[in-house]
Amino acid sequence: MIRNATADDADIICNIYNDYIENTVISFEEAPLSVTEMKQLINRVLDQYLWLVFEKDQQVLGYAYANQWKERSAYRYTLETTIYLAPQAIGQGIGTQLYAALIKQLNHKGIHNIVACIALPNIQSVALHEKLGFKKVAHFEAVGRKFNQWIDVGFWQRKGS
Repeated sequence: MIRNATADDADIICNIYNDYIENTVISFEEAPLSVTEMKQLINRVLDQYLWLVFEKDQQVLGYAYANQWKERSAYRYTLETTIYLAPQAIGQGIGTQLYAALIKQLNHKGIHNIVACIALPNIQSVALHEKLGFKKVAHFEAVGRKFNQWIDVGFWQRKGS
């Protein structure tokens, strides 16, 4: 089931995200988030935008959300999206279902462009985004440093309604 996230989901969302922080270069965060910090983030996003979770057997297996891309008013029809899955959910089509639901709702809200920033290399994330109509529009070399390595990032864009 795909549903709107609530602050009550913060604990499991925090666990999913902190795994990426602590064990991958996919997130450029370097310190794990507390549940309180995650609740604040969820509430801040939900105040204006959209945050969805994928739940199966009463367990959240992943989440995706849209947030402000840039501060200036003229950017208001372009949002940045994020998706993270629990390790056991990867490769089951959950990411596709969740992200497609997010995109559909954003299109209904009149969002014109969606931007995704992907730490590279990340074959699975690139494949997911391109499967759902995103196109690579930028590549920045060595803009992040984590675990004593330089990391590239790419930007993918999907034009909406």
